[in-house]
This record gives sequence, C-alpha cells and structure tokens, in this order.
Amino acid sequence: MGRESPFEYKQCIVLRTDLGMSVGKLISQACHAAVDASEQAKKLKHKAWRAWRDEGAKKVVLRVDSLEALEELAEKADALDIVSVLIQDRGLTEVPPGTVTALGIGPDRSERIDRVTGSLKLLK
Repeated sequence: MGRESPFEYKQCIVLRTDLGMSVGKLISQACHAAVDASEQAKKLKHKAWRAWRDEGAKKVVLRVDSLEALEELAEKADALDIVSVLIQDRGLTEVPPGTVTALGIGPDRSERIDRVTGSLKLLK
C-alpha cells in the first residue's frame, strides 16, 4: 500500500517522448510548461495556485508518445475547467518550428488532475 500524500494540490507536466528530444531539451520544455501553466493558474485560479505554492508546489512529470495524446489531455483538462497550456517550440535546435512538445496541467487539486492524467506513466 502506498503512503497517503501530504499534498492536496499538484501540477503535471506531460512530455512527448516520440520526438527523440535530448534530456536537456525535455527539461527545457518541461520548464516552459511548468512556468506557463503556473502563470495562467495564478491569473485564472488564484486560490488553487496559492494553495499549491504554499504547500510546496508539487510537480509530476509524465509522458505520452504522440501529439494526439497530448491534445486529448488538453481537451480533457479544458472540459473539467483545469488550467492547461500546450507548449510549441520555436524550432531553433532539435525540432521544427511550431512543434508541440509539452503540456502543463494545473496546478489544481490532485484528485481533479488525476481525472486527466491518472492513466499516464512517469517520465523516467
């Protein structure tokens, strides 16, 4: 049995693994997703954003293997009124301009985000 998490809120960052991005590029895209989603949540869902930040700003990094999977997650988040931000790369290094590389979801209550990301695997 897993331990009960002390966190009521979290943010999920979902990265595409089908693009063959280097570790550094994956980290960069994850950072863009985390910052952009956080900034959106601060404006649109301030109470949840503040609670998330105050309890330690938990982040979970997950993976998908296609653009379609990423877009489906964004649609699910939108339908549940959860902040989400798709990240498009400028195309200066490893992928063509406009390539969607990542999705930031939340922060929001963990159980709400799990309705979008609960079946995904961790990035390892």
